[in-house]
Amino acid sequence: MVFAHTMEPVLLVIHPVIQLLAIVSTVYVFYLGVQRFRSLHLKQKTLFRWKRHVVLGKIALGALLAGVLAGMTVVYVYWHGFLITGTHGKVALVMLPFILFGLFSGLYMNRKRRHGRLLPLVHSLNNLILLILALTQVVSGWQLYRAFVLGD
Repeated sequence: MVFAHTMEPVLLVIHPVIQLLAIVSTVYVFYLGVQRFRSLHLKQKTLFRWKRHVVLGKIALGALLAGVLAGMTVVYVYWHGFLITGTHGKVALVMLPFILFGLFSGLYMNRKRRHGRLLPLVHSLNNLILLILALTQVVSGWQLYRAFVLGD
């Protein structure tokens, strides 16, 4: 390892591990949301676990948001710059408004149960885009980890 002589490897592992857990959680939360989409837009009878979707959604989106901030911090602390990770850092910045919209629209819909059909649809499309962006981060993050932490 490039940083084998210090505590840096431990700190550099925390970000990807937490983000992977957040992405797995996001996939599950999205699955729960698909049940609502099927019920609301496709008129299919489904069980929508509203409270579970809300609680896990807040956790997953909060973890993604913390991950963006932590990733930027780790890069600055260890490599003394911002957005020097190329596509990985830029995609993280693109994700920020999607994370915030998903979080705030979800909180709004949880408070105001009568919100029509448009906001849930926009919320779900937003979060689908966010999920796709998060999955691309796995690929670019692994490339960065191999190059700069493992020294491959």
